[in-house]
Amino acid sequence: MIQIYNTTEEINIKAADLFAESAQKAIAEKGKFTAVLTGGSSPAGIYKLLASDAYKNKIDWSKVYIFWGDERWVPLNDDLSNAKMSYATLLSHVPIPAENIFEMYKDGVTPEDFAVTYEQSVRTVLGNEGKFNLILLGMGDDGHTASLFPGEAVLNEQTKWVDAYYLAPQKMFRITLTAPLINKAEKIVVVAFGEKKINALKEVTTGAYNPTLYPIQLIKPVSGELLFLVDKIAAGTN
Repeated sequence: MIQIYNTTEEINIKAADLFAESAQKAIAEKGKFTAVLTGGSSPAGIYKLLASDAYKNKIDWSKVYIFWGDERWVPLNDDLSNAKMSYATLLSHVPIPAENIFEMYKDGVTPEDFAVTYEQSVRTVLGNEGKFNLILLGMGDDGHTASLFPGEAVLNEQTKWVDAYYLAPQKMFRITLTAPLINKAEKIVVVAFGEKKINALKEVTTGAYNPTLYPIQLIKPVSGELLFLVDKIAAGTN
C-alpha cells in the first residue's frame, strides 16, 4: 500500500512506469486505456517524464482517454487550471487525439450542470461499470484529495460520479470525481512528498478513521489496488 522512496525523482519514475505499464496492459487486453490525471504542482515531473522520448513511445496514445480527478472552475488558459498544467507538461507533447481528452471545464455553463455532462462523458467511455484503468491522485496538507475537502457535503455523496460545489474557504467553485467513482478503479496511485505532508500522511495511514477530517481515507478501492508513493520526508523516516 505504501512505497517509500529516497527522492521525488524516484517517485516520478515509479509513477511514470506504472502509467506506461497500465496503458500497455489495458490497450493489449481491451483496446483502450482510461486514465485520470491529478492537478497541482506535484505531478508535473511525472507528466514531463511521460512526454519524454524514454516513455512516450511506449504508449499508443491514439487509444488513451484522459480525464481529470478535479478542477478549479476557471478557464483553461488560467494558471490555476489543472488542465493547463497537464497540457503544458504532457498532453501537448504526445500524439493523443483531442477527442480523447475530457477537460473538466466549459464556458457558458454552470459547474453543476457541467458535472452532469462530465458524468455522461465518463459513462460513454467507461460504460456503467465506471472502472478507470488508472487514477493518479495527490494529497493535500489537510488530507484532501481531488476536490474532496474536509467537512464538505461532497464527502457524503453516494450516487453521483461527478459533483460540483462552491468551496467557501477558497471562494471558488470546484468540480470533482466522487469517492464512489474513484473507488471503482483498477489502480489508484497517490503521490505525496515533502515535510508538509508528514502529519496528514501519518493520520491517514495509521490514525483513526475520520474521513470528515481526512477525506482521502474515503479512497478504498472496491476491487482494485491503492498505492501511496511517498518520499522519506513525508513518511517521517528521513
